[in-house]
Amino acid sequence: MTKSSTQAEAILAFYKWLKPRFALPAGISIMNPYKDAEAWTVASEFYRKYYNDTNARWWIFGINPGRHGAGVTGVPFTDPVRLAELCGIANDWPKRAELSAQFVYQMIDAYGGIAKFYGNYFITAVSPLGYVRDGKNLNYYDDKELQRDCEPYVLSCIRKQLETMPTYDVCYCWGEGENFKYFSKLNAKHGFFKEIVPLPHPRFIMQYRRRRVGEYAELYVKSFREHEKAAGSR
Repeated sequence: MTKSSTQAEAILAFYKWLKPRFALPAGISIMNPYKDAEAWTVASEFYRKYYNDTNARWWIFGINPGRHGAGVTGVPFTDPVRLAELCGIANDWPKRAELSAQFVYQMIDAYGGIAKFYGNYFITAVSPLGYVRDGKNLNYYDDKELQRDCEPYVLSCIRKQLETMPTYDVCYCWGEGENFKYFSKLNAKHGFFKEIVPLPHPRFIMQYRRRRVGEYAELYVKSFREHEKAAGSR
């Protein structure tokens, strides 16, 4: 893939390329939704609907896919409910809501809607593959052996995306704690972006600040618009 390809095809080529290239610590398994036929079909429809162009987008780095959002649908922070009801993409999965997705789509509505948001932003993750231990989500940084062993792969994923998808020298990190700390360390060493802007993780907001969801949605939107203005928004 080259940067002249559509964003949709570059993203899908990246997801097809995703395979674990490192040994996992005992008791930890990989979650790769793109190996599932329905997830691949749905993700393909989503990206070809909203990313069928060659425009640069600001990148947002989450932590890694979770079991009830991207781990099912293949679309970050998008559960089967929002995929069907808001994105217009039918699916046969149980319509189980996911906390982070609830916040993200409320924020997207405050931003100006789905088409506008995905026209300007691409959500990825520091680790584009998810992890499970004892039947529960595991963040890549929750196990230090996993974090150490997956680092070369994390770096290769960032480089792969930069090679094929146009973006800006500013990106966002969802998760102001360990995710931002680790991603900032990698960026300081490898110089991927000029600036990483941290924002509270959607899961944190929904678990611990739910009464202030509207306030946090506006915090996100304000930050996005400030950088759009600096870059000259479309």
